[in-house]
Amino acid sequence: MIDERDIFEIVAKQAKVEPSALTADVLLSDLELQSIDVVELVFAIEEKFDIQVPYSPSDQDSAGISFKSVGEIIEAVNKLVAEQHPAA
Repeated sequence: MIDERDIFEIVAKQAKVEPSALTADVLLSDLELQSIDVVELVFAIEEKFDIQVPYSPSDQDSAGISFKSVGEIIEAVNKLVAEQHPAA
């Protein structure tokens, strides 16, 4: 299980808001993130958690991964960490 605060911090940094301003229900579209911001968000998550995220901006639900809300990011990262690092 990942520390959700890490996700909040990564998203907050990309959205240029305080982590305390975020909840799991916040949609990335409401944060006015550009597509390049979302790509950078994915890279930051991959680096932080040492995972590969099968994410495509043109197909945001590819491989069962959805990055529409902060909560969906948390769920996706938990799933990917469990799959890619089962001993962790």
